[in-house]
This record gives sequence, C-alpha cells and structure tokens, in this order.
Amino acid sequence: MAKQTGRTLFTRDEDQPLAARIRPRDLDEYVGQKHLLGPGKVLRRLIEEDRISSMIFWGPPGVGKTTLARIIANRTQAKFIDFSAVTAGIKEIKQVMEEAEKNRLYGERTILFVDEIHRFNKAQQDAFLPYVEKGSIILIGATTENPSFEVNGALLSRCKVFVLQALSAEDITELLHNALKDERGFGGLALEIDEEEIGIIASFANGDARTALSTLEMAVLNADTTPEGKTVITKEDIEQCTQKKSLLYDKNGEEHYNIISALHKSMRNSDPDAAVYWLARMLEAGEDPIYVARRVTRFASEDIGLADPKALEIAVAAFEACRLIGMPECTVHLTEAVIYMSMAPKSNSMYMAYEAAKKDALETIAEPVPMNIRNAPTKLMKEQGYGAGYKYAHNFKDKLTDMQCLPDNLVGREYYRPSEDGYEAKYKARLEEIKKWKETHKGQ
Repeated sequence: MAKQTGRTLFTRDEDQPLAARIRPRDLDEYVGQKHLLGPGKVLRRLIEEDRISSMIFWGPPGVGKTTLARIIANRTQAKFIDFSAVTAGIKEIKQVMEEAEKNRLYGERTILFVDEIHRFNKAQQDAFLPYVEKGSIILIGATTENPSFEVNGALLSRCKVFVLQALSAEDITELLHNALKDERGFGGLALEIDEEEIGIIASFANGDARTALSTLEMAVLNADTTPEGKTVITKEDIEQCTQKKSLLYDKNGEEHYNIISALHKSMRNSDPDAAVYWLARMLEAGEDPIYVARRVTRFASEDIGLADPKALEIAVAAFEACRLIGMPECTVHLTEAVIYMSMAPKSNSMYMAYEAAKKDALETIAEPVPMNIRNAPTKLMKEQGYGAGYKYAHNFKDKLTDMQCLPDNLVGREYYRPSEDGYEAKYKARLEEIKKWKETHKGQ
C-alpha cells in the first residue's frame, strides 16, 4: 500500500490530465506557499530533514495540498500510505492502523495521507486517534474546510495546521509557463500563445492551479493548427473556455458563512456596491435566494429597525418575490432590498433590546406574571385575583396608565434604548414623553 499512485501497466502519461502530468516532483518545482516553503521556512525544513509530524494542510482547491503530500512521499524514508476519505470505511482504517502498529514495533515509521479528511465522520476520525497518540502513524490530512469545524478536537490538538493560500496571479502565470516548457506538458509542441491570453487564464483561475492548467489544456486541444504544424491559441479560444467562472463557494462550508457575513457587514457599513457584489457572488454560485432573503429580512430589524420601519416591508416583499418567482428573475428584487438596506439609517436597538431581555429571562428568578395583567376567562380565576387592578388604557384620557407590567424584581429595567437615527428619533421623543407622564402620574 506504500506510495500508491493509482497507475497500472496500461496507464499512459499522455492519457492523464495536464495537471497530473506536470505535478511538481520536488520543492524546487513547487510554486506558491512561500510563507511555508520559502528558504528557511518551517515546513520546508521539516520536509527536507524528513522530520514530519502529524499535520493538516488547510486551503482552497488547487493550491497544492495533495502535491505537498506527494513530495513528502518521494523524500521520506517512512512507509507512505495514500488514503481516500471518500472510499475508506472504519474496517479499512483499522487494517491500515494494525499494519502501521506492526511496522512501529520494528522501528519503521508510517505516514498516512488522508485527502479530504473533512469527509470522514466522527467515528472514522476517532479510529485514527489512538494510533496518532502512540506514534504508530504520522497523519497528514488535507482539507478545503476549516478544520476547527470539521476535525475532531482531540485529533486536531495533535496536529499542526498549515494554512495554504490561494495562488496569486503571478504564481498561476509561472505554472502556465512551466506547463508550456515542460516536456511532460506542452514542451514538445510548437505552440503560440500571447502573454495576454496567459493573463486571462491566470485571472479566470481565481487562485486554483488545477483550473488554470485544465483551461490551458482545453484551449490547446481546441486551437487551430497552421499548415506548418504550429498550434496557435487565440483570445477567442481562451474566451470559449472561460465563459462561466467557477466561483469558490460551498453552500455547506466555511466560505458560505464568510460570504453571507460579507454581505451583512457591507449593508451594515452602508456600502451598497460591496453588498451587491457579495449578493451576486452567492446567487451566481448557486445559493438559494430564499436563504439570502431570510438573512436580509433579519438584517432589516437587527440593524435598521425603527430607524426606518419601511426596511422590513421591503425585505419581506423581496422574500415573497423570491418565493413566488425564483431565480433568475428574483435577483433584481434582492438587489433592490440589499441596496435599500445599505442606504437606510442604522439602529441596532431592536437587537440590543431583545438580547438584554433574554439575559434577564434566562438568568433571573422566573417570577410569576403580575396578577393585574393576567387573563381571567373563568369565574374561579377572577375569584383568585386574576386581572384585579388591570387598567384598560383606552379608557383613560391620554391612553396611558401607571400600571406595573414587569415582575417586581425587574421594575425599572430598560431594554429598549432608541437611537437618534432616522425615524427612531421620533420614537425616542415619544418614549421620553411616555416615561415622563408615568413618572408624573405615579400612584394616582
């Protein structure tokens, strides 16, 4: 099982995708991640000195996580086992672990590489733990998801997490040039491609080496060949291969929460341009518009509230439009709502009022409802004093009374503290009038 490659006697190099054919074989060929693999950096030293400990590579797709594991496999004196989180079950895990334990007793190290480790459930991850603890295996995991959420805490605490970053446009350009020169790539072909076209591919790839190389390969395969045998890649060839950009967005993963957070905070910061951009990022990546509409509706009360009560009406109307019409027509309704939320005056008074009341509701003694504001639908309840002393506001001249509505231990608490923004300034003035009236008429 050591150093498995998935190749057979019948596998031909030319049948493999370009990204697989020119995968870097050592650190000198590796592009990117200079913060980890530059001269003297910690991960480079660990690999070069064959002193690997359990670690997790966390980063977006196509940045070199699996490639790093292959480089380690080529350099290490340990037995290297390549494991797939997609196909392996607990039975297979235990078989490998038992073999690794036997190897440890004979003084041989075992490095276990688990691609997409976030796909393992808790039971599968737990199966690794005792063997990592006693040193039977050195675990290397690769994941696109935040390991804080996807990897068991006990296992994560025994692994060093290395964060791999999306490749820069310069990194991608270097990779493309390498593919054009490398004999394993297109070095043996007479190719003609301008720097402008290479730049378009690098920009389209959005930091993903695999996407860049796949796009280049598609462009080469679809390009015209001159009578002299030269393959000429034009801007039109590139544009045909890059019509639809694959956006980095996992509806169940961390990027989902990152982008909805970006939308919320852009609206809160009164930045309509940024808000519409993040809205488009979500919708064009396939997000459910109903989910976005729910979050916008929440925002209307949490961050605007009575500073502009119309915000909630617009948010609910957009929600209904999304529900009735759907994509792609409802994009314009959500855009209207998002821009309105961005431009509206802001107040978090509703949110703060509820949070303060919630704290008291959870942490103070749950006193009974005051008798005067209890309902008394039966004769027995009236005889018990339910509703006694209740003052019906509409029967009073100012439609106000000094009646106590809070429990005794919370009398005087103030949860709603209106701001002076937008319409809420009027509500603040009205609340001050009410409080002044109640103070004046107290006990009357």
